Amino acid sequence: MSLAAALVFSGKLFHFPSLVYTVWAIFIFSILTSSVYFINDIVDINRDRLHPFKRLRPIASGKLPVPLAIFFATIGIFTSLYLAFNFSFFFFLVCLFYFCLQIIYSFYLKNQPILDVFAIAASFILRVYAGAIILNYHISIWFLLCVTSLALFLAVGKRRAELSILDKDAARHRKTLTHYSSDLLNNYLAMFAASAWLSWALFTFLESPPIIFGPSLPLVLPLTISGINKWLMVTVPVVIYGVMRYQGIIYDGSRAESPERVILSDKPLLASGIIWGILVIWVLYGIQ
Repeated sequence: MSLAAALVFSGKLFHFPSLVYTVWAIFIFSILTSSVYFINDIVDINRDRLHPFKRLRPIASGKLPVPLAIFFATIGIFTSLYLAFNFSFFFFLVCLFYFCLQIIYSFYLKNQPILDVFAIAASFILRVYAGAIILNYHISIWFLLCVTSLALFLAVGKRRAELSILDKDAARHRKTLTHYSSDLLNNYLAMFAASAWLSWALFTFLESPPIIFGPSLPLVLPLTISGINKWLMVTVPVVIYGVMRYQGIIYDGSRAESPERVILSDKPLLASGIIWGILVIWVLYGIQ
């Protein structure tokens, strides 16, 4: 959904052509990412069979034969890149760069300490750029820093959880885990957790979101509290809570192996994400 970030923060959420462009871009990118996951799972098939969760994946478990997975991946890659090229040339370039990055990650970067989490973070940033480029929207440097910090936080959290779950088998599953200690990953987590919420706070305070529509509260409230930036900062405590909650789950050691699974299964974390989204939409589109 990071592809939709530009749609929301550009003020075009209710602009039908922009909404259609973004939905189409998400569809194309989803085909590409799914195809890349097939390739990654094929490369890691033997290692995934050592993992308590990944061994249940279709390819690792043998439910999806490797030749059929290669076929699906090939069709998906060519289809997504063809659709992207016909949709927008620059969107196509972002998709192509994302594909190349994921291939390099699957065969090389995932075995390089630090560079592996950088590659994961870069994939999130490319998703945001893909959504922005089709709308010709300039991304705030503070928002980009927030996305980068959050992506690094999730990537490091994934490594920290793998280290806890796999224990003595960690090195057999992923070579980079031999270069990470629990203390080192804990320090990384603290660093990126702080930078994630702080960069979001700076974004809400320093960047002026577009005025969309709705009742003009600044006309009836004192200027001290009616600035739109100050209203957007009401989301900061929610972000801090979400970061702290996820960090606690990571240290639990058994639930944070998949960020998507954690976000969708942990009710307090899911609720904080929903509340954050509602507040952002309300501030940007409802109170000016």
